[in-house]
Amino acid sequence: MKTLKMITTAILAGMLLFPLSADARKKTGIVAHRGFWNCEEAGYAKNSVAALRCAQEAGFWGSEFDVNMTSDGVLIVYHDSDVEGKKIEKHPYSEFKDFKIKNGETIPTIDQYLEQGKKYPETMLVYEMKPHSSAEVEDKFIELTIAKLEEHDLLDPKRVMFISFSWHMCKELAKKLPGFTVQYLEGDKNPDKVNEAGVNGIDYHFNVFNINKKWVSKAQKLGMTVNAWTVNKENNMEQMFDLGVDFLTTDNPLEARALMEKMNIKEMK
Repeated sequence: MKTLKMITTAILAGMLLFPLSADARKKTGIVAHRGFWNCEEAGYAKNSVAALRCAQEAGFWGSEFDVNMTSDGVLIVYHDSDVEGKKIEKHPYSEFKDFKIKNGETIPTIDQYLEQGKKYPETMLVYEMKPHSSAEVEDKFIELTIAKLEEHDLLDPKRVMFISFSWHMCKELAKKLPGFTVQYLEGDKNPDKVNEAGVNGIDYHFNVFNINKKWVSKAQKLGMTVNAWTVNKENNMEQMFDLGVDFLTTDNPLEARALMEKMNIKEMK
């Protein structure tokens, strides 16, 4: 018995001394920031339908995109809150429908974007809801989003997750859509505070995690998911992989993939 105890102790000590094997490490998902836009096939156009298609064809875990709402309730896929000085929220869709983005596409409506999105069920659609001027406007934005996802048969937590800098929208989405992943973006709340509000994920700038390194494991222990944005340099990617983030959002997804292979980290598909 004494010999067996000594052997067991030695084995446990060895487990602590040596890092986990590649097979034992958890997988990490790559999220293409505004789609896989950084390539010829997408025409280097962020938030384009082509960029989404390229992310899907490349097999990245997820493709992130930004959504704003016009004054007449049309949801468009565009990052900034204004187009050529016109506030999207304050103007009707007719004033934006002919605007061309870098690859010659017009600004996609959510309908056009989701039509492409549903062609590849294995690609997670990371739906960023841009902050709007008031809680009332944001509530309408949420209602229209849910309606559109239902219309396209995409109101499914295995197909779509939500991120937002709006604390109000994160809390409302968590209430209205239990079971969906909702990640808060701002970086100003610790995991306990986010979890207490019923929001089940954080998606913070990588510098926030470099300053608060324990937040990654803390959030995961609370059952939350952790994403890091927007991680474009190899040294920063390595820092986030070492911290064990669940997902990494990047403009350079191929470089992230190559680094993961180099570090023996399995890519989530």
